[in-house]
Amino acid sequence: MQAGTGSHGLQADIAQAYALMERGALADAEAACQRALAATNGSSADAWAALGVVLREQGRPQESEAAYKRALAVAPQHALAHHNLGALLSYLDRAEEALASLERARSLGLNAAELHINRGRALAQLYRIEEAERAYAQAVALQPRNTDAQSNLAALRYMCGDPHFVRDFAAAARQYPADVGLQYAYTEVLRRSGNLPAAEGVLRTLLAGSGGAIPEIRSSLATLLHEMGRLAEAENEALTAAMSRPQNPRLIENLVGVVLARCKPDAALPFIRTERRNRPQDPRWVTYEAMAARLMGDPLYGRLYDYDRLVRVYELQPPAGWQSMEQLNAALSQTLRGRHRFASHPLDQSLRNGSQTARNLLAEADPAIQAIIAAFAGPIESYCAVLGANPDHPLSALNTGAARLHGCWSIELRRDGFHVNHFHNEGWLSSAYYVSVPEEVADTQGRSGWLKFGEPRLPVPGLDADHFVQPQPGRLVLFPSYMWHGTNAIRGTRTRLTVAFDAVPAPPH
Repeated sequence: MQAGTGSHGLQADIAQAYALMERGALADAEAACQRALAATNGSSADAWAALGVVLREQGRPQESEAAYKRALAVAPQHALAHHNLGALLSYLDRAEEALASLERARSLGLNAAELHINRGRALAQLYRIEEAERAYAQAVALQPRNTDAQSNLAALRYMCGDPHFVRDFAAAARQYPADVGLQYAYTEVLRRSGNLPAAEGVLRTLLAGSGGAIPEIRSSLATLLHEMGRLAEAENEALTAAMSRPQNPRLIENLVGVVLARCKPDAALPFIRTERRNRPQDPRWVTYEAMAARLMGDPLYGRLYDYDRLVRVYELQPPAGWQSMEQLNAALSQTLRGRHRFASHPLDQSLRNGSQTARNLLAEADPAIQAIIAAFAGPIESYCAVLGANPDHPLSALNTGAARLHGCWSIELRRDGFHVNHFHNEGWLSSAYYVSVPEEVADTQGRSGWLKFGEPRLPVPGLDADHFVQPQPGRLVLFPSYMWHGTNAIRGTRTRLTVAFDAVPAPPH
């Protein structure tokens, strides 16, 4: 019997599609799904569901959604298709729809850890925080070694201010000491929450148990040692890891960061230039190229960090339907403060002593949020027009004349709140819009709460902040995503409320 001509052939094609997808052969996986659909005249819900998975892996979410819905049109009781559709909708920040699909999958008898992880994510996006915690805890109970479940549960509890946020993860790590993936994920949570000595202990135990044969573990130890200021040790670990897997950009990035921190740009440049050639649209390598140029006194730094041209400040005008920016900011403040319900910052973000909204603001229907997003369009268009399209500059080389928002969120910084210096590796343009600021930002000497540029996350001698922007309500700042940026801490009791987004070049018509 030929593949796709009967139930056995149909299942073989579907199984082959999943196997090809696991190997990264996504085009071949899609072809296997299409064969199965052609053989059944589109009547196989399993084939449509498999196609939905493959399309999502290819970064084609709209087509993936359509495939899942075709599966459900064929078989309305298909629990896996309901689940996968819900997971996709949560990824797209369509939380209400996502939760409905996930609850439908659960009502049909699905009770897998992945279901509860996705339910937890959707519930958190809807700020149903206690329910989200219970969902993640259900996932952990079903699969205590599931690192996504454990990481999400620990992260949510951390943001809620739970002092024992890592308890379930710690229990699983004790119970399964030989599970390298679990132990590695556990160290990431420990490191991000600031418990560096405990993270180092677990990493060294892992290295000893593997005979030092896992480069990713060694590279993570290098990151940890770098954060602890033990740079010579960090460089040794990072170099050993990178030489074991020289094609792995993450391991190379860790090595470059340590080498630059030791003021050895000549040693870093060969790696940076290789990655710039291999990944010309990845902003992180522009970041490191600029750092090396600055350390060497190379004029390239001035071209990449041309603050007068590339950091632009706009005083927004009220969009249609709003009498003034003061009126819009007042409405925004009321709306956004209702969404800042967490006691602490996310573990994987740059802010400290503050909170971040849980849901992409692009998915919010609130009139004030939609109005401020609309108000960003004019400045972005102006920025693109002024930037030009010089192919020799990594920012303007990607300028298509228009940009679309890639993500949008709000930050509330409280007393002693600040942003750790960082850059945005998934953006092209980044931003800060000030909804409300404390009075202390008016002090031009102290520069409390000011946006700063040029200073890396971890200290590098000679690379201090070399440009500042004063926050003001109604002010939007646009700048390249590859620029190091952070903020000085707020010292008083009044909070600072902002909206930020990343933008990427819009495809040309």
